[in-house]
Amino acid sequence: MAILIFLIVSYILLSISLYLLFPKAGVSAVKGLIPGVNFVEWCKLIGRKPAYALWLLFPVVNLFIFCGMAVDLVRSFNKLDFFHSALAVMYAPAVFFSIALNKKDKYDSPILPREAEYRKQIMEALKAKKTHQAEKLMRANPYRKSTIREWTEAIVFAVFAAAFIRMFLLEAYKIPTPSMEGSLLVGDFLFVSKAHYGIRTPMTVAMFPLLHNQIPVIGGESYLEKPSLPYFRLPALESLDRNEPFVFNWPVGDSVYLAPNRSYTAHQVQSNPDVKREVGNAKLITRPIDKKDHYIKRCIAVPGDTLEIRNKQVYINGVAAKNPKHLLFAYQIMSKGLNWKKVEEMGIDVPPNKIVPFYLSESQVSKLKELDPEAQIEAFDMSPYSMDLFPYDKTHFGDWTVDNYGPIYIPKKGATVELRPDNIALYRRVIDVYEGNDFKEENGKYIINGQPATSYTFKQDYFWAMGDNRHNSEDSRAWGFVPHDHVVGKPLFIWFSTKKGNMREGINWDRIFTSAYKMD
Repeated sequence: MAILIFLIVSYILLSISLYLLFPKAGVSAVKGLIPGVNFVEWCKLIGRKPAYALWLLFPVVNLFIFCGMAVDLVRSFNKLDFFHSALAVMYAPAVFFSIALNKKDKYDSPILPREAEYRKQIMEALKAKKTHQAEKLMRANPYRKSTIREWTEAIVFAVFAAAFIRMFLLEAYKIPTPSMEGSLLVGDFLFVSKAHYGIRTPMTVAMFPLLHNQIPVIGGESYLEKPSLPYFRLPALESLDRNEPFVFNWPVGDSVYLAPNRSYTAHQVQSNPDVKREVGNAKLITRPIDKKDHYIKRCIAVPGDTLEIRNKQVYINGVAAKNPKHLLFAYQIMSKGLNWKKVEEMGIDVPPNKIVPFYLSESQVSKLKELDPEAQIEAFDMSPYSMDLFPYDKTHFGDWTVDNYGPIYIPKKGATVELRPDNIALYRRVIDVYEGNDFKEENGKYIINGQPATSYTFKQDYFWAMGDNRHNSEDSRAWGFVPHDHVVGKPLFIWFSTKKGNMREGINWDRIFTSAYKMD
């Protein structure tokens, strides 16, 4: 809503500035207030055809068109300095008001025909081999830009365009962990579309362009939390469905400690001594939604689903879910005859001691048994690694493990759940953090925004995310639901891939320009 108000106010200011500016160019002031007409007249004043204004109707493109028109309008008033062009790009109404209210500023003529005519004179002089005349024209060229200015404008435009594309349309993403191994490998570089599930407008506005949340080398956060804009998302091209991989902001990453290789939540630090040692004396950092770490997982359940895992098999609404072809689980291998070099050539990561769990698909298990029929390949017991699962309530959910989990209801916008001691742990963070309510528990009662509550109606949709490498994935089983406002985008294709995430290991040529949207 705040973004809409900002755009409406900016358009009103723009119209008023054109109302004041047009008379200086011999155009009726009232035309500056008429939607559509004002942009047509604007096109005429800079030397564009009226139909050029139609480009302003096309999303994304219209931003670049508008900026170009703003720059050309101030230049038509002979404001040729870099400062005026920069101000026209940053906030056109401001510079238009300045020109309109300055009695010394006069409209000359449409800038584009003037520039074209001057370039034509230079080209004709050069064509006629009138070198002296051409040099004189170039020296006197009022539209000439210094080398420094040309480079500055080129760099600013490139950064602006790249930041704009990254912010709204397409972002490059690298797979940093093996949680999606089998489908997506460590070292895969993806392009992620931000338009498919609806473009999410920026919430954090004061930031270094082209950086997510950390400044390379020197460290530190790359943004300021204030000022900020509220969440807003444009209409989606398609819905996020079951079994689709997606990129999202780590839901619990709003308060984190930074370790050398990753971030940890306060809960992880408090509950795990090894993690506490790893983060050392790091300070707790708070992050807004769009600056939380990026994760990529597979959407296993959508809003309104009931999910359950029984003996490793996921069930959705009581029906066994379709599994990815290369679903991985942990195994222990005991073998004296395996050729470990051939095992590695199969794409299997071999632990240094060859005892720590191997993460294998069913087809890989079969191939290993072919290599060594005497090998003992047994499922690895993950029960000891299931001690700290969402929703962290051992009283009511203490028997849940990574392989036997649920049932759990995935919140859907508009749906209502009864609040009870045996389920409040599931939805406490949803109510308090993700949906911004003041939630308290007093004397066995639930208080929401100062009012006693026995039920709650969800304000947005939620999703359940899991990695294809089921026993080596920190996912919704560890931290819960993914709110809709945390959804970033849809992986499209792999544009580059390095072996084991390291160029020294080589390049996975067979993965380049393959789909990142895999199930089979």
